[in-house]
Amino acid sequence: TRRTPYMHHHNKMLYRGVVRYLSTSPRLTALKEQLQKEEVLTRKRKPSWLKVSGAGGENYEKLRSTVRELKLATVCEEARCPNIGECWGGGESQTATATIMVMGDECTRGCRFCSVKTSRKPQALDTKEPENVADAVTKWGLDYVVLTCVDRDDLKDQGANHIAATVRAMKQKSQNKLLVEVLCGDFQGNADLVSTVASSGLEVFAHNLETVERLTPRVRDRRAGYRQSLKVLEIAKPLAQLTKTSLMLGLGETDDEVLATLHDCRAAGVDVVTFGQYLQPTKRHLSVHEFVTPEKFNHWQCVANEMGFQYVASGPLVRSSYKAGELYITNILKKQQQEKAAS
Repeated sequence: TRRTPYMHHHNKMLYRGVVRYLSTSPRLTALKEQLQKEEVLTRKRKPSWLKVSGAGGENYEKLRSTVRELKLATVCEEARCPNIGECWGGGESQTATATIMVMGDECTRGCRFCSVKTSRKPQALDTKEPENVADAVTKWGLDYVVLTCVDRDDLKDQGANHIAATVRAMKQKSQNKLLVEVLCGDFQGNADLVSTVASSGLEVFAHNLETVERLTPRVRDRRAGYRQSLKVLEIAKPLAQLTKTSLMLGLGETDDEVLATLHDCRAAGVDVVTFGQYLQPTKRHLSVHEFVTPEKFNHWQCVANEMGFQYVASGPLVRSSYKAGELYITNILKKQQQEKAAS
């Protein structure tokens, strides 16, 4: 149909009317204001307490070289962790720790806070990976290793047996001297798969709630669930020496919600909890709602300690596996000293 001058004028007026309506829509105005606030916060310079020194040192270079040589993935690099220099560096009076990510670097889920790549059909599992990881850990001479993984909803067992095989290989190579923490997904709440990992010989079973219940649908992938995650931790409790979870602050949670989450964790038997500041990985991810002060992190440290958690690590730069080795080993030493003093 030929467009007449009248039709052109009519369409133009209609377009103007739609624009005028949208510009005065209360919902659109509220959304625009929210986006502007988030943009301002995103552009806002990070406070001084979030600044870290550059990575380097002999231990750091040693770990980095082995990661490249054996084609391993570490969540320290994939998730752009700000503490990589400190954790990989170790030192004479420190415990060097590393977080190795198994089952590839592509996740079947798309959480809005995470910088790990998403794919519906990631590459097939590397059957040599358990041995390669065990070799790398032996070469590094680590005291404590954190094994984490992408979600593999595409696999029948979601990778549970692969994780368990990696733990067993590390334990065998280290003659059972290595302390192992596994930070894993929820396995869609499948109790058998959770048990497969929790009974693999690890010391610490970790699964992160990430945030409070209200914010979970906005922050995590739709297949994840707050109650489902609590159930996973509850299932693992009788099978692991310690269970652990982590919370990000600065996403818009309230104090009452954080407190309720801590009570839920204790009810599920969680032993260790960590708090850290959420930092936006890229502009495509969730914006930071608030930069939480060190004083506030200290507050949650005190609250969680009073609630009976065996370990609490709380600070702006704390991450789930941050200084994991030192935390665990220090706790063991304290217990041994107390038992010695009592006898």
